[in-house]
Amino acid sequence: MTAWQEYKQRMGVTRPWDMLNPSTEKVDDAEESMRYSMCNDCPEFIKLTKQCKQCGCFMNLKVKLKAAVCPIGKW
Repeated sequence: MTAWQEYKQRMGVTRPWDMLNPSTEKVDDAEESMRYSMCNDCPEFIKLTKQCKQCGCFMNLKVKLKAAVCPIGKW
């Protein structure tokens, strides 16, 4: 598997532009807060940019998407 394929696999099925699609399902505020709290405590989380080292996603946005998953299985 190439590095690009591994990166895409860690990223999951969600994409950044999913946030712009009004029909994309989102989680409720409690779920969003719980997910982001887990990210914030994770050593793979870059606090300065709010990104995950594993998937490169901006986690303050990704945690809102219902279909999104943590690349290391925390949520």
